[in-house]
Amino acid sequence: MLQYIENWQKKSRYRDVSRVCVPLVTGMAATTVMEFTDRIFLSHYSVDAISAVVPAGVSVFLLLVFFGGIAGYISVFIAQYSGAGRLDKIGATLWQGLFFTLFSGVVLFFIASFVTKPLFSLVGHGESIQILEVQYFNILCQGGILHVAIQTLSGFFTGRGRTRPVMIANILGMVVNIPLNYALIYGAWGAPELGIVGAGIATVAAWGVTVLCLAPPLFSRRFREEFRIMESMALDWPILKRLLKYGVPGALQFSMDVFAFTFFILIVGRMGTMPLAASNIVISISSLAFMPALAFSFGISSMAGQALGRGKPEEARAAAWSGIHILMCYTLLLDACLIFFSRPIVALFIDTEAVGVNYEELLNMGSILLKFVATYILLDVFYMIFAAVLKGAGDTRFLLLAICSATVFIMLLPLIIGINYLGMDVYTAWGCVVLFIGSLALMTSLRYRGGKWEKMLVIGE
Repeated sequence: MLQYIENWQKKSRYRDVSRVCVPLVTGMAATTVMEFTDRIFLSHYSVDAISAVVPAGVSVFLLLVFFGGIAGYISVFIAQYSGAGRLDKIGATLWQGLFFTLFSGVVLFFIASFVTKPLFSLVGHGESIQILEVQYFNILCQGGILHVAIQTLSGFFTGRGRTRPVMIANILGMVVNIPLNYALIYGAWGAPELGIVGAGIATVAAWGVTVLCLAPPLFSRRFREEFRIMESMALDWPILKRLLKYGVPGALQFSMDVFAFTFFILIVGRMGTMPLAASNIVISISSLAFMPALAFSFGISSMAGQALGRGKPEEARAAAWSGIHILMCYTLLLDACLIFFSRPIVALFIDTEAVGVNYEELLNMGSILLKFVATYILLDVFYMIFAAVLKGAGDTRFLLLAICSATVFIMLLPLIIGINYLGMDVYTAWGCVVLFIGSLALMTSLRYRGGKWEKMLVIGE
């Protein structure tokens, strides 16, 4: 046992993993705070505004996750090129991501111009809500090219394991967004009162600030010379085709993940107000665990890509398990709080005056559901890290197949049949969520243990 511990200490990569992943966690926390304050301001502005921002925000987020996921997949290519010492290919890879960003901007602008009104008319919300949904969706769609650009530019830094610039850019975006949000929503400090339109403008402005923070250092003299960035400004069809080959399944995998939870919230709403309110509360709390795990997955994916580029898959394994150990320490501490202090935590999210006599019912239901959350966020650690290694190798088709099969057979069909025809209760529905994450953790861990990913390279031989 002592020999095993000594061997692990020699090959563990806790310091490297922390150096790469902690700035990503901080940057993602800044983005989360930005979105949270956006919702808070709108909830105090009007009921219609907060009612419209959630469906419109989720709809545009699904689009941005897809396009941003493809563009951001250049981080894996850059990681593998860096590990292989093929620095001359990094500039060309960056440009393929930028060309795809321009293409995404055109598609998003087309959607904003011709698809938005029919889409929200089909959803069928009230006329006053529809008007606000269309306004917010249009602004974020038209400015979506900036969001995709952030993923592309971040991929350049993350793929090389340099994540501090990404953190700083996201923090500065947040610093600009929060006061601008307040000013444009409420009409403060001489700004016009724009409500939900102001929230959309402030979000796009924050994206613009983030891009302006990332772009100048990327095109600095040092990087231009080291990676031949300006000389590589041309379409490179072999790289672009491989980016789409591996990036599209990878982006669809994450989009399906988001869709599964969006569908879950929508269908749980059919059970009644209490189950929906309790589920919304505990999902909000679970983001405390999801956000660090997602940030670590981006970092581990980059580290795995670099290790495979060097031809040293054992380094990828060490990074993966180091990441799991760090995340497990955080998650177990969070689980202890969720289990032993569930009622006080849920109570923070309940307005006693609004809930009235149903306060105790909502508190009890939310406290029980937190036990389900404590279980699935533990399983999610293994799913996120093993999936990150597979994504860093380019095994994205398997990941897409895994998420599609789990979504259809463990989430969609059981919930549709159970809730609509069998009278499924909210606790059984949350059992499906735990089983969903558990199945993904099992499938990705088996694929990881199989070792096929160790011989994969998205950049070719």
